[in-house]
Amino acid sequence: MRSIRTYLVAMLMAAFTLVTFLAALNGYLISMREAEQLLDRQLRHASSVLQQAYSGGAQQRDPAAIGAASAVVNGAGNGEEFAFQVWRAGQLLFASPRASVEPIGELEAGYRFANSGGYRWRVFTRVAADGDVFVVAERADLRYLIAEKVVLKSVLPLVLWLPVAALLVWVVVGWGLKPLRDLGQQINARRSDDLSPVALERPPLELVRLVESANSLLARLAAAFQREKEFATHAAHELRTPLSILKVHLHNLGAELPPGEPSLAHANAGVERMCHLVEQVLDLSRSNPELRQGKFAPLDLHALARRVTAQLWPAFEEKGLSLELEGDEPARFSGDEAMLEILLENLLDNARKYTPDHGAVRVRITATDSAVALAVEDSGPGIDEDQRERVFQRFYRASPDAACGTGLGLAIVEHIVRAHGARITLQRSELGGLAVRVSFPR
Repeated sequence: MRSIRTYLVAMLMAAFTLVTFLAALNGYLISMREAEQLLDRQLRHASSVLQQAYSGGAQQRDPAAIGAASAVVNGAGNGEEFAFQVWRAGQLLFASPRASVEPIGELEAGYRFANSGGYRWRVFTRVAADGDVFVVAERADLRYLIAEKVVLKSVLPLVLWLPVAALLVWVVVGWGLKPLRDLGQQINARRSDDLSPVALERPPLELVRLVESANSLLARLAAAFQREKEFATHAAHELRTPLSILKVHLHNLGAELPPGEPSLAHANAGVERMCHLVEQVLDLSRSNPELRQGKFAPLDLHALARRVTAQLWPAFEEKGLSLELEGDEPARFSGDEAMLEILLENLLDNARKYTPDHGAVRVRITATDSAVALAVEDSGPGIDEDQRERVFQRFYRASPDAACGTGLGLAIVEHIVRAHGARITLQRSELGGLAVRVSFPR
């Protein structure tokens, strides 16, 4: 998952690095030109000093004065990068110890580059009024090395400060994205049934549109959930009345027909199935975690299972099924007792419907420090692995031949499991059929 903060920091640092590089390159070129000009002025000054010192020595005919001229010029460096010559009428009158006996470049006034003694030199030549030629030269390689050292000392800090700049950009971008994080945290901290508008204090201009869109979406979701809730409730209520009337008519009709009339038995079974479907639709609506806020309180799942199995025992006995309750007692955790009762009733009802006569159904409850687990197992046909994810869909039945099922039982169970933050799995039972296991966190 790509991070906006990382992306922004990377892009800003890339742009900052590019601008810094271009600025440093431009500064390097300008600084090198200025350094060259400075060094050229130094050559001109050295030439002037050489002319003054030599002219005085020439007038005095004093060898010591001529030696002093060498010391003056070479004092600008270490004696290796500088050389000088004094020429008169094509004859070399005086030269520094490392200078060549040949002219260092052309003996014409001005600046130039010349090759001498295996090195490249930057040369300045001065021609005096009396015709004497004063040549001062500096090795080009050492000249550029010195200039680069000076320039790099000014550019290097820019490079070394890039990590510090990256850290500052990271902090600033994080501070700028704080309203976005606050918005995400506010939405994430809400309950599933809380669809009230999002409120941010003085949101940035870029977030105003996002907050407005989120609030518009929440309003539409709230309206849609309310319509779904009202539709299921009204539809089930409107269906109950005609079904109750129909049951009364069938009861009256039974008094007029011979006992054991097959048509009447089929009609009664159809009406009972329709009543069961209506109750399942109501349970599905009531158990939807998006539409209902659970009333959670401490409870004992083992005691609840004991009560539900006792209530449903006559239906199991009618088919000759054995119904067992095993496990740890007590098994306490926080949950909605009404919803958990519906969950257990649906699991047991499914097990009863799909288990053949004289089969076995077992309810097992185990408790640990972190969770309470409920398992309902049967000896029925089970569910193929490729269908185990689909059975939680509304009105889906793994066995189309089972006309007694509505396809809503496991959808209701899945709603209740999700409302409790629990986990449900379908496995093969030790009894040979299906094992539904639900783990509730404590």
